[in-house]
Amino acid sequence: MSKSKDPSPSEVQIQKSPAEFFAEHQAIAGFDNLGKSLYTSIRELVENSLDACESANILPEISVHVTEYTQKEFNKIAGLAESPRKNANDRELFHKKTKTPKKPPTESQLTQETNESSTKKRKTASQDAYFRIVVQDNGCGMEHNAIPHLLGKVLSGSKYGVRQTRGKFGLGAKMALIWSKKSSGQPVRIQTAHRRSGTDIPTHCSVCVLDIDISKNEPIIMEHTKYVNKDNFIGTRMELLIAGNWTTYRSRIVQYIQQLAIITPYAYLQLDYENISEPQRNLQLQYQRRSEQMPPPAATVKHHPSSVNNIIVQQLIQMTRAKTLVKFLSTELASVSPAMAKRLIGELNEVDEEMDPRELTDAHITRLVQLLKRVEIFKAPDGSCLSPLGEYNLNLGIQFVQKPDLIATARDKPAAYEGHPFLVEAAVSLGGKTMKEGITVVRFANRIPLLFESGADVSTRVANSKIKWSSYKIDFKRDKIGVYVSIVSTKIPFKGTSKEYIGDDATEIQQSVKRALQSCCQQLKVHLVKRTALKDAKERSNRLRKYIPDVSRSLHGILEGMRKRREEGDVNGDEQTSTASPSKRLRLDPHRSSQMIQKLRSGEMNEALITKALNQAIRDHQPQQDEQIIVAEKATPLFLVPLYNLDDPQYDVHDVLFTFRPIQPILNAVSSASSPETTH
Repeated sequence: MSKSKDPSPSEVQIQKSPAEFFAEHQAIAGFDNLGKSLYTSIRELVENSLDACESANILPEISVHVTEYTQKEFNKIAGLAESPRKNANDRELFHKKTKTPKKPPTESQLTQETNESSTKKRKTASQDAYFRIVVQDNGCGMEHNAIPHLLGKVLSGSKYGVRQTRGKFGLGAKMALIWSKKSSGQPVRIQTAHRRSGTDIPTHCSVCVLDIDISKNEPIIMEHTKYVNKDNFIGTRMELLIAGNWTTYRSRIVQYIQQLAIITPYAYLQLDYENISEPQRNLQLQYQRRSEQMPPPAATVKHHPSSVNNIIVQQLIQMTRAKTLVKFLSTELASVSPAMAKRLIGELNEVDEEMDPRELTDAHITRLVQLLKRVEIFKAPDGSCLSPLGEYNLNLGIQFVQKPDLIATARDKPAAYEGHPFLVEAAVSLGGKTMKEGITVVRFANRIPLLFESGADVSTRVANSKIKWSSYKIDFKRDKIGVYVSIVSTKIPFKGTSKEYIGDDATEIQQSVKRALQSCCQQLKVHLVKRTALKDAKERSNRLRKYIPDVSRSLHGILEGMRKRREEGDVNGDEQTSTASPSKRLRLDPHRSSQMIQKLRSGEMNEALITKALNQAIRDHQPQQDEQIIVAEKATPLFLVPLYNLDDPQYDVHDVLFTFRPIQPILNAVSSASSPETTH
């Protein structure tokens, strides 16, 4: 913090470092209270571990261990000896003085005082809770010399640029360190071993104990050593001690790990909570890896012309090596060819193609930005800067965690909002043991679970008000509906400083979410219509079988009446002798009628035989429905492997709807099969 005197003697101008600013305004970074600070610290460390694994194309294995201590247990660990009080009789420091009531308290007043005292006790207990958080991964680790600035300097990071990232400002892990300093005064301890790929074994391991100088925004290195990695340690292990509240945010932390298992089915996740004083409250969660297909890494691309502003253009001018304005526009911006750059320059006044971009004035830059935002013939932003999860992984993650009865996934076409590319993936599930009746919306932004402020989010509002569930044969009040929406973008348009929801005023995103959910519902409708038809057919068969005994009894009675009349000498048994019209008389084949009478006399035709024949007729009437039921029960799922993990396109089989790439080349398999040594 630096101070400078103002001409006015009553005011002092103060300049604060970024670390000092965020330490005072910690709610901006998600450290609102004790419980939220515990949740955010775990979340930031886990997401750093995921980034470390994915950057080196390593399947993540992440473990989180949370240990809760009381104040006495923490003081013992931290080496804070409790000295005896000098004045043990001075109780005013710890107990508020209360006035003696003139009248004896009533029963309601006693109950209220008891509730208030219990509430105060609970609040005091939460203040005295401390937690040791240990997060370990198998990622790429950190270079020895880069550790202090990566974790001890706010707003210092490697994710600045036009590409999809979980974090961008270099704030999350540093805020955990700042919160540790504020709440417990303890430094953070890091053990890491740097490697460039998943197959390498690091030769050296680094240990660093860090604090942070808030006023200077600089790391304070308490220990920084490097030694030979004899134990084959890989990844990073971060350990910190903070104040928090597990009771109020236990469900949120568990929900975060559960939703993280949905959006990262290729990761192994483990959460262990240990309470030293109350072991019965211990908790263990474990989610095994469901998939080995990781999303493709996001590439860094250039700024799209419609997404720039004056500051971005000025920064590009400072960094460019281009000597002419045409070269600057065509090399520093995406979707701008040299011919397009010349057309743009032609629309500007007082500039020419050979002008050095550093000679542009503020007025020129403002006019250029206005022109870039008005042009509508630019190509859409490049989607290679996005790294969506994929329908395959999203389906696996939901099936593994929620175990629904039906599930449908869809991906909308890439689009852009304010020049920033985005892509929406969605899934709708029906049923599930842990799901409740009605619509449950699960939201993700850049593959990060969003747990708070869901009511104002675009996904929630679209699911609750923009989708006509009844038209898709879904009862939104009684069915257990799970709605999963994953939005990835180079710049998520969050609302507010908490970055917990996306407003529905982003029309392009709203329409994309709606299209993706409608596509999922349309897929489910096909299955629901078939299932309803099969259910109706089964119920119709059951209703028919219910009346078979009565129908059999009646038919057998009619046939017995025919037999008796024949025996009494009535001509043709059941011919009508009345004067009715010939067209209304019963016409029976005499030969077949005689055969039926003979079977009745011999006992070959009875009520049981009629019952059996009617049952067989019902079964023969619906063979296709029964066959479909059998097929649905014995269906085997088919999984498709994404192409980005297979590098040999030589044997691709192309079709209008798909491209098939065999894992083992076809020619090798054919040659081995035709070899004379092959045995069959």
